[in-house]
Formats: sequence, C-alpha cells, structure tokens
Amino acid sequence: MKYNIKNLPKEIPLFPLPGALLLPKSKLPLNLFEPKYLTMLNDVLKTEDRLIGMIQPVSTPEGTKSSRQLHQIGCAGRLVSFNETRDGRYLITLEGISRYRFVNLAEGFFPYTKANVTWNSFSEDLDPTKPDKNFNRAEFLKILSKYFAAAQLSSDWSSLKEADEELLINSLSMLCPFDPEEKQALLEAPSLEYRRETLVTLMEFNLQGGIDEETLQ
Repeated sequence: MKYNIKNLPKEIPLFPLPGALLLPKSKLPLNLFEPKYLTMLNDVLKTEDRLIGMIQPVSTPEGTKSSRQLHQIGCAGRLVSFNETRDGRYLITLEGISRYRFVNLAEGFFPYTKANVTWNSFSEDLDPTKPDKNFNRAEFLKILSKYFAAAQLSSDWSSLKEADEELLINSLSMLCPFDPEEKQALLEAPSLEYRRETLVTLMEFNLQGGIDEETLQ
C-alpha cells in the first residue's frame, strides 16, 4: 500500500510501550500476549492500512505527577508479519511508516487505546530520506566501539562498516539501551543528520556517566 498524507487514517490504535522505539522505514519485532492487545491485533488485521501506533508513556520523576500520560509524538507501523506461538502469543513485526502527533483519545469503548492523530508535521517521513552529508563513518564507528565496549554489547562490525547510513543510524537508535526519554529524543529528531548527532551525544553522555561512576567507587 502506498501511503500519503491524504490516505493515512485520522484514528489509529495505540500500543504504549516505554523504551520501544519505531522509526520510519525501520522494522520493530513485538511480542503480544495481553488479551487487549490480541483484540487489537484482530481488529487491525481487518483494516486496509494495518497500522499500529507505537507511543511511549511520559516518564515522570518518582513522587511527581504529570497531566499527560502519553508523549505527543509517536510512530505508526504497518503490520507486515505475525506468527502465533503454541502458548497463544503473537510475534509480530511492524514496519515504520510515519511519525504522528497525538491529538486526543478516540471516543467509544475499546479494550485497548485508540487515538485521533495528525500526520501533517511529518510528511517527509513518507519521502526518500535526505542523506546525512556530514556523516563520518570512521569517527562514528570509533565512538560506537567505545560505547559498545562500555555497555558490554556485541555486534557484527563488518556489517556495520558496510551498512546503509539510514539503516545504521535508525537500527542503533532502536537497539541501544537508552532510557525512554532518550529514545523519545531520537524519535523526535527532525532529520537523519540530527538523529545521528543526537545518537552520538547520547553515547558520549552515557560513556561519561560510566566514567564518573567508576571514579566515585
């Protein structure tokens, strides 16, 4: 299905999940087992667009309250595969289509969350991604290597050296164990270049935090 601003639905089901990041043109595997989300899956399969909106709950410091329960910006993905396990769970994959802005909760009774959304601010998500002209792969991989070592993560470095820059930046943004608010910053980055700069900043910040913690011990 070819998506554009005019044929994207104004109402979509939401899957609030802290720390789960979906980006346009990227794929996110999910494990569904709660009854309300199994109902959501069945309903989504009946639609032509097959969209599910990933969105993060707002993180608030312990002891404080927020009037907003969900972030204003999420990313909708098309359901491109699903498999049922023997114990009744569903393993699904979403392919990111476009970010959206949360407007309000949809009226009606649903066991899961549905919302009215607008796509107008993110029309470029549906277009080919503008290249990151300032991307220095060697310098980026040097920082990434330090971060992976500190976080005790492993990777296939030969594939990282050859990966398309958009796939590389978005995959790392989704996979690195940043906290939910850091993931949100990556989601809201207005361009691939800005997301890469944010990703580098977060890796350096986390590296500096690790050094400080070691110094204090």
